[in-house]
Amino acid sequence: MEIIERALEFEQRKHTFKTTSERIESSREVKDLILGLNTIYKEEKDPEIMDLMKRLTVIKQKIEKRLKGRP
Repeated sequence: MEIIERALEFEQRKHTFKTTSERIESSREVKDLILGLNTIYKEEKDPEIMDLMKRLTVIKQKIEKRLKGRP
């Protein structure tokens, strides 16, 4: 369950991104983690994995909101 450990580590990381490239990189990383967790969830149907995916999705939405900026 390496991907679960990576996802938990990403969740605990400090999310202060100084540059746009750091934001893009972290957005792609969290997207890959969510998709990987989704494939595991499809097989196991573990509610803890779903909760982890939901928490990561909130982080991803915050990063992407910051990337898009204000209109």
